[in-house]
Amino acid sequence: MKKLKHYSIGGPRLFIDYSASNLSEQVRYRTKSIVRAAIRAALAYEGFTRNCEVSVTFCDNEYIRSLNAEFRGKDSATDVLSFPIYEKGEALVTEDEPVTLGDIVLSFERTEEQAKELGHSFHRELAFLTIHSTLHLLGYDHELSEADDEDMCRRQREILETLEIDMK
Repeated sequence: MKKLKHYSIGGPRLFIDYSASNLSEQVRYRTKSIVRAAIRAALAYEGFTRNCEVSVTFCDNEYIRSLNAEFRGKDSATDVLSFPIYEKGEALVTEDEPVTLGDIVLSFERTEEQAKELGHSFHRELAFLTIHSTLHLLGYDHELSEADDEDMCRRQREILETLEIDMK
């Protein structure tokens, strides 16, 4: 698994550790830029001003299926998985060091499939899934109730609208 680091300039610092499970050839600068922009947009929308770190893994359906089975008891491929470090409202323990928010795992295959199914671009779907996962890292959970689902959906739409992503 190839590890890549990416750093942001301006505002709170965002450190992203990228890795690509068997997809090193497919992970381009544009892909990483969209992921970075989506994470930053979600953090800004939520008023998160701390320096932070996020791990992002790009993978295929088989890899994400194995994680989904192991951690969620669902033996099927999914589009994105989130592994937050903190629970919503939990105190962030460091003052000077960047806060590690957690891990995002994105299936390239499922992202491509969903983009085609929904009739929009791969980049738009990638941004949406990254926003979705970042909100999970910040403590949101759409599976708790219908109200939580509606709230998270609204946030995702509003954040996505702030990005200039080719929708088609």
